[in-house]
This record gives sequence, C-alpha cells and structure tokens, in this order.
Amino acid sequence: MTTTTTIAAVSLAVLLSAFQPFSPSALCASAPAQSDLPLWRNPAAPLDTRVTDLLSRLTLKEKISLIGADPLPIPRLGIPSYSHRNEALHGVVGGKSTDANAAGSAKDLPTTTFPQVIGMAATWDTALINEEATVISTEARARYNDYSAAHDGNIISRYGLNYYAPNINIVRDPRWGRAQETYGEDPFLTSQMANAFIHGLQGDDPRHIKIIACAKHFAVHSGPEKTRHHDNMTPPERDLYETYLPAFESAVRDAKVGSVMGAYSAINGTPCCANPWLLQTLLRDTWGFTGIVFSDGGAIWDLWGNHHYKPTPEQNVAAAVKAGCDIASGNVTPAQKKLEPDIGFRPNITRGWLGGGMDFNMLQTSVAKKLITESEIDRAVRNALTLRFRTGNFDPKDATPWSHLTQSDVDTPASRALALRVAEKSIVLLKNDGILPLDPAKYKRIAVIGPNADSLPTLLGNYAGRPSQSTTILQGIKQLAAPGTEVLHERGAPHTLLKDNTNAPTPAETAAALAAANSADLIIFAGGIDGKLECEESHDKNYNYEGFDTGDRTTIELPAVQQTLLKKLHATGKPIILVNCSGAAMAMPWAAKNIPAIIQAWYPGQDGGLALANVLFGKYNPAGRLPVTFYASTADLPAFTDYSMANRTYRYFTGKPLYAFGHGLSYTTFAYENPALNNNTFTPADTITLTFTLKNTGPRAGDEVPQVYYRHLNSPRPQARQTLCAFTRVAIDKNGQKQITLEIPASRLRTYDTTAKRYTIEPGDYELLLAAASDDIRATLPFRIK
Repeated sequence: MTTTTTIAAVSLAVLLSAFQPFSPSALCASAPAQSDLPLWRNPAAPLDTRVTDLLSRLTLKEKISLIGADPLPIPRLGIPSYSHRNEALHGVVGGKSTDANAAGSAKDLPTTTFPQVIGMAATWDTALINEEATVISTEARARYNDYSAAHDGNIISRYGLNYYAPNINIVRDPRWGRAQETYGEDPFLTSQMANAFIHGLQGDDPRHIKIIACAKHFAVHSGPEKTRHHDNMTPPERDLYETYLPAFESAVRDAKVGSVMGAYSAINGTPCCANPWLLQTLLRDTWGFTGIVFSDGGAIWDLWGNHHYKPTPEQNVAAAVKAGCDIASGNVTPAQKKLEPDIGFRPNITRGWLGGGMDFNMLQTSVAKKLITESEIDRAVRNALTLRFRTGNFDPKDATPWSHLTQSDVDTPASRALALRVAEKSIVLLKNDGILPLDPAKYKRIAVIGPNADSLPTLLGNYAGRPSQSTTILQGIKQLAAPGTEVLHERGAPHTLLKDNTNAPTPAETAAALAAANSADLIIFAGGIDGKLECEESHDKNYNYEGFDTGDRTTIELPAVQQTLLKKLHATGKPIILVNCSGAAMAMPWAAKNIPAIIQAWYPGQDGGLALANVLFGKYNPAGRLPVTFYASTADLPAFTDYSMANRTYRYFTGKPLYAFGHGLSYTTFAYENPALNNNTFTPADTITLTFTLKNTGPRAGDEVPQVYYRHLNSPRPQARQTLCAFTRVAIDKNGQKQITLEIPASRLRTYDTTAKRYTIEPGDYELLLAAASDDIRATLPFRIK
C-alpha cells in the first residue's frame, strides 16, 4: 500500500503558520474597559499606550531598577518583583515548593527532563521538538501561576516567564564543553530545530506569549570556555554570514523569537553586548527584531574588567545600553566580587546576591556624568516593560489562556512518556555487525560495565531540572532483560583520570570488572563522559582532569583509562556492545574497528536508560542521526582558537570522518526510488520540488531520515563541499512505502558576496543530493540556476 506524505520544505511552515507576529493592538481584542484603573493597568488599552503610560510614571531610579536581572518591586505603583533568570534548554530548571509546610519544600520541584539539546537535534524531528517545547512552556507557566498566586504577584528567579533558551551557537569544534547545549554543526538543521522549539515555548496566542524564548549567544562564540570573557572573534566574513549568523536570523525572521542574549566575547574588536552593528544595525535594522536583548551573565562587567572597552565602568554601562543591550543579567564571578568596592557593586539585600555585578544600577552615575541620556535609557526600559506586558505579567490573573495551569500540570504521565519518546528517537546506532537487536532469551547473564552504567548525572547533562523519576542504563537493562537473566554490574573505571592519578582504578576494581565479563554471555560497556567533565566554564577547584580544561575537552578520544579497560574486556572473547554518552563527537577508531555494535546515547534525559534498553532489545527501532561529524582523531581538528570554518564540519572537512554527519543505522533497510525534480532550471525566486518514493525493504517497521544536500559546481568562488537544505523523518511500516515531496526554496542556496556585502544566489550548475547521510548519497539530480 502506498501513502503520500508532503513536507513543505521542512521549514516549519505548518508549525509556524498559526503563529502570527505579535500585534500590540491585539491585547485589547476582548478585554473590558476599566476606566477606574491607571491606563497601563487597563488590558483594553493598546500595548504601546500602556507601556508609554507606565514609563511616564517612573523616576529615573525606578526605570533603571527595571532593567536588571531581577527587578525589585515598585510598591508605590503596585509593580511586583520579577526575574529574567530562568532556564529551560531541555526542561524547566529549579524552583522550590510554594508551600512552606510541604514535605521536601526545600528541594527543587520535579520537572520533566528531556534529552540534552544535542540529543534533541539527533531526532531530526521538528514536530517532536515543538511538542516537547510546548510541554516545557506549560510547566513554566504552571510554576509562574503557582508562585505568583502565593506571593501577591511577586516573582523570583526560576519562576519568571522568559527563559534563556535555545542555544543556537554552531558546533565548529567538538572540544567545546557547551556543544551539548546546541543543535549541532549545521546552520540549517539548527535553525529548523530551534525554530520548532521557539514556537513551542512562545505559543500561538494572538494576545500573549506563553513564555519568552531567548536565542543565545549572539554571536559567533563556541569555545574555548576559559577565555570566553575576553576573546575577540575575527571569523572570515563569509564564515560569519554563512555559518555563524543564519540560525539567529531565522530565529528572528521566521520564529519571531522574543529575546536575544549577547555573548561574552567580542566580534572584530567590539564586545557583543556593546556592539551597535550587532545589536542595532544587524539585529533590529536589517532583520527587524522587535524584542529584548539580554547580556549574558556578568557580561556587562566584562566590558570593563576583561575587554577594557571603555576607560571607566560608567562609560561601559552607558555604551552597552546605547548599543542596544536592554537588560544586564546574571551572577558575578569571583574576580568581579574582588573588585566590588572599586566599581560600585550594589548588594541586593532582598535577593541575597550581587545583582549582576557591574550592572545597570550604575546608569544613574552615567546620566549624571552626561555619558547617556534618560531618553536613551527609556528605550531599554520600554523594551523591558513590553516583554512583561506581552506575557500578561501586568494583567489580571485570568487574562491569558494558561491561567488555569498549576503544579498538577507539571511532570505528568504524558510528559514523562514524551521524554521517553524523545530519548528513543535521539539514539543513534553507529555500528551493528548483526548483534543487535538482542534476543533476550539468548543471554542468561549480562555484564553491564562502565562509568555511565548507573549514573543519573550522565542522563541529565547540564542546565537540567530534577526529574521525579529516572531510569539509568543499568536499570533499563534490568527492566527489559528476560525473566531469570542475571544482570551483573561493575564500574571498572572512572570517566577519566585526575592529573594526580588518585582516582585510578585499583587492581581489585579491574579484576572485578573482568570477572563479571568472563562469567557473562554478553558485555554492555556504558562509557564516554558526562556533563561535569564537558560543561560551561568550570570554577570547581577540584576540576583537574586529564583531557579536559575548564569545561572543554583538550582531546576528543575516548579517555585512555576507559579504552584500556575496553580492550581487556574485548580480550575475553565475549560479545560487546559499546554505549557512548557525550555531548559531541567521540573519537574511538579502535572501537569502531573491533567492537561489534556501538550506540551513541548522548545525555538522554530522565528515562534515557529505558529508551536505550528499548533499542538494545528491539522494542524500538533506532533512527537517530548525527547532528555533528564524528572525527577519527583530535589531530583532524584545526586549532581550537581558530574561528575559520576551513576543514571544519561536514561542509568543509577534507578528511575521512569516523562517522559522518547525518549517519545513523536501523534494524531495517530503505530504498529511494524514482527521484525527480519539477524542473531542471530555476530562478532565485523559484521553489525546487523534489519527489521520490521511499520504501521499507527490511524486516520491521521503522523511521528513515531522508536528507537533501546541494553543491554548486564550477563556482568562481570557493564553496562548501555540500550543504544541507532539506530533511524529514518518516515512519514506514514493514513492506510499506510513501511518496515524499520536499519543497526547497532556491533562496536556501544563498552565499555571501563579500564585495557586494549581501547574500546572492549565484547562477550556474548545481547538484541536489538525495541522501541517507552526508556520505551516503542515494541519487544525484543536476539543475541550473539562471
């Protein structure tokens, strides 16, 4: 039986069609007149009018107080406290019980914890990620409602309605510790996945935004972590426009993201958070951004303390606001605290922290010294107030469609089931010599060995909430193993060694692992690393690991202490499956040659262990695809500090990858038949339509991820080797087939002209590559742009 599936350019057209750009007048659509209220309190009034009215009632000091990370209340006007410091990369982070008498009220409330973002990207499923983000925004709204109701509308950190997510920086180098937070190395895949996530967070209500998404970190930054506060990025101009900026542009133009966060670093000599070209000329004037710009946490202090941008703190603060930074956000570093007396830190007694270090409180001095005018500050305050109005923060509690949500809507059975489904879809089968899926009856004793076998932190990655329940890899295998099967467990080795070797495995620990292996019918080695080793800039005084530096990796190889153990386990002659957990590429050429099956599990979320077990035992047919290139060696990489894209990612790498971008195996097989284009010549304004038949030719139902790349032949300028321009994920029954249609606007073929200073679509000969992975091309279709 043949069914027809049409994917309109896989551009989220269906998802985004219901999401209209915010209209200020929409807020008055159905609200009753309330003439007895101040104008800014009247939900029937147009948004701009309300903002202007409230702004007119504020003193300079009050205005400045509203553009910090945690605005304090203004009692005389009835303005409650608020917080912009909220996190939800892959689930809502933090938050305490609002009931002081509740059991465990001092602990973080549970939230649904999905796979880390790099795993979300590995699903290549935009509709799924939109569904996940919708759950996250529901849980965030429920938290806000409960806390606001219990505290007279006052909000503190972790309960606000704008969230610092998604991270849409490009993974140019797998050594970067925050690669796990991103959607991978490709600008198009990143934009499609991130836009789906943004839409799920912000919703499609015409009057209010559900929660405000934040595209970060604008722009270019992707490591190293230890120098991020003073680095100056100088990427080649074409790399800037063709790799580092497109996902941000798409988030603004296509997904209508509500906020953007400036990076710590500088671009071409000007710090991002005080960069008029970046924040005004490009973001607002060119792309049409109308939202709010945050600094990264402590980045305003960096302008003076690390970049030495302007001579005095007051000048730097003024420069940031004048350039287009609206809110100074985040905590202070130890270095900043030491300088507190010198730069006018103002302890925030109510919140018990230092209010963002050298933050915008200093603006009063800047005004007094005529470094900035009050009207220039008004622009930032207007943006900050508009954000709060758009969420309904100043409206009656029943004004939004989500006012009914409560804690009972958080961490539900449905959301936990979705987290499991995302985890299943994220898992990538890298290699399989036929050992998988496992026959449970065949193995009466299974040895689960390795540092990630029974680790909850490995499931979660960084910026994670606290799930109410979780399933580690060991627990998942125990759940699905056949009745009577004995599951043995030994750690065997740490993730990596400390530089002083004090955590080296003892002879007894190694012997116990080998004894378990020798007595077993099957070995499952759960290795790799975790979110403590690769992470955001680490200030842990005990962070002193071989192969790691301040959160980044110095080498991408499987840590030597694990490889040594893995070789010993292999020498037992027992069949072995390697499960690797990491946030980016892991170089493991020996394993790729010698281990029968390898699975990339990422940091798979609260029930990642059950998802993995479902894959191992064949209850779920894997179909995840790599959103990053897996290199064979650290030696394949250019210098970590080099921001040129030369010899980086599948688009420019000239070597042979260990596993290519887009790679992923299945327990079934697929055939691509009768590919055709709707024409062989197109103009830059045309849409290229690709059709083909996708058949499941294997023994079971499964998902396939068709990918479409293009390349420009005989261009007068250097071009990428190939570039992703469309994809979809399709489920097909055993012996089934589907007719697939992919619509690809020719505008996706654009490159940047450094002479004309604009994007162009060059005329000439091209090829469209229909593929199962970037190195598995199933059909080549020539066409021409005239």
